[in-house]
Amino acid sequence: MLSVQQITGGYTGDSVIKNVSFEVEKGELFGILGPNGSGKTTLLKMLSGILPFKSGEVTLKGISLKDYSAKELAKIIAVLSQHSNQSFSYTVKETVSLGRYAHQKGWFHSWTQEDERIVIQAMEQTGVVHFESHYIHELSGGERQRVFLAQALAQEPEILLLDEPTNHLDLSFQKDLLDLLKSWTKNRGLTVISIFHDLNLAGLYCDRLLLLENGEININDTANEVLREERIRSVYKTKIEKHPHPKVPAPQIALLPEKEVEKESHYLDERFLERFDEQVVFRSPVPLRTMSSGVVGAGTGWHQVFVNRHVDKNYDCSDHRQEMADYLKSHGFEPGETVGMMTAVKLEDVSYQFYREDHFAVFIVVTAGVGNAIDASRGGQHAFQLQPGTINTWIFVSGDMTEEAFIQSIMTATEAKVKAMHDLQIKDPVTETIATGTSTDSILIAATQRGERLEYAGTITPLGKLIGKGVYECTLEAIQKSRKRVKK
Repeated sequence: MLSVQQITGGYTGDSVIKNVSFEVEKGELFGILGPNGSGKTTLLKMLSGILPFKSGEVTLKGISLKDYSAKELAKIIAVLSQHSNQSFSYTVKETVSLGRYAHQKGWFHSWTQEDERIVIQAMEQTGVVHFESHYIHELSGGERQRVFLAQALAQEPEILLLDEPTNHLDLSFQKDLLDLLKSWTKNRGLTVISIFHDLNLAGLYCDRLLLLENGEININDTANEVLREERIRSVYKTKIEKHPHPKVPAPQIALLPEKEVEKESHYLDERFLERFDEQVVFRSPVPLRTMSSGVVGAGTGWHQVFVNRHVDKNYDCSDHRQEMADYLKSHGFEPGETVGMMTAVKLEDVSYQFYREDHFAVFIVVTAGVGNAIDASRGGQHAFQLQPGTINTWIFVSGDMTEEAFIQSIMTATEAKVKAMHDLQIKDPVTETIATGTSTDSILIAATQRGERLEYAGTITPLGKLIGKGVYECTLEAIQKSRKRVKK
C-alpha cells in the first residue's frame, strides 16, 4: 500500500529525517513512536505530501507520491494533525462536510444523498452528531479533535494519517476511537498510520511499531519487540518496567518514579502482627507488592493490611468473596486495600518466625490443620467441595523481589510445606497415601520492594533458603499445635 525508501529531509538545511525506509500493508494499524524531537511529525508530513523530502522515494499503491495531484491524493489519504485549526466559524456539520470535497464532481460540486449519508455516519461514529449545529470555535479541545476526525473519516480515505489522535480526548473516547480504527482496519481494509506518545495505547492497538531515534529508525517490528525494557529506557532516557496486559496479549509500560530517600529501614516482623480469637492481622508500615490466592486481594497488587479470618468448619456461602468483603468492611478494613483469607483452624495455633540475613529478612506466618489433607497426585479420587482454607502461609520479605523471585518463592514454599507433611506422616484419608497439603491451601508472598535486589528465590538461593526453612518450621509447629489441641 505505502512504500518508503531511504527518504531524507526536514525544514531547513539540516535533515530531521535520515535515510528512513519501511513499508505499510493494506489494513494495518501502524504506529510511529519516538521521544520529542525524533522526527515523528516531520515524517508524517512527508508521507502526506505536505512536506517535500530531499532524497528518497515514497510510493503509494505503486505510484510515486509526487505523481499524484492534490485532489487525487485526497481521495486516498486523509490527515488529522495534532493541532487542527479552523480559520472560519463553520458549524460542526459544515466542517465535517469539507471532507467530501475530493469526491465532488463538476464545476458546482453538487451535494448528493451519498455525501449526506457519509457525513452523518462519520459524525455518529465520532460522537459529534448531537452538536452538529454548534460552531466549531464553541467546542472544547477534545470535541474539536473528534470533529476533525469525523472530517477525515468523511473523506473515505484508503490511508488515514494521524498525529497523536487521542490528544485532548478523555479515557472513554480514546478507547472508542481506537476500537473504531482497529475495526475499520480489519473489516474495511483501512490503513492507519499514527503517531503515539502513549506507548501503552500503541502496544495495545498497533499491528506494528516503528521507533524513531534522532530521525533514524531504531526498530520496526511487533509491539513486543519494540517495547522492550532496555530499548525504551535507552531511547526515552527514563526508568520503566514492561508488564503484560492483564486481559490481552499486549505489552504495557510502567513508569518508575524516583524513590524518596528512605529515612528508616523497615524489617517486617512480629511487631506488626496482631492476634485475636477471630482474626490474625498483619499491618505493614509500608505498602507491599503482593502475590496471593486470598479470597480478597487475589493475584498481584499492592496491599498494606492482611487478615486471616477464622470461620466455622461448616462455613458455606454462595458468594464467599462478597461475604468476605462485607466482613472486612464491618470490621473496619477496606477490602480494596486488604488481602483476606479464611481458615477453619483455631487461630491460637498460629506459628510465626522471623529470619534475617545481612541485607534482607523474611517473616513467616502459618496457620495449619490437616482435617482435609489430600495427596495432590490423587486428587481425582476426591469429590469437589469448596471448604475454608486449612493451611494458610504468609511470607513477608524485606527486600526488592523480581517477578521471577515471586514465582520461585511460591514453588519453594510449596516444596517446604510438602516436606513438613511428609515428615509428620500426614495421610490423605481417602487414598491412604502421604498428603501433600490440604484441598484449600492459600499462600501470600509480600515484599517491601526496598533494599537489596533479590533476583531469585529457588531452594538454594539466599532468599529461598530462608523461605524453605521458615515455611517448613512454621508448618511443622502449626500442625503440631493443632494436633495437640485436638487431642485435648
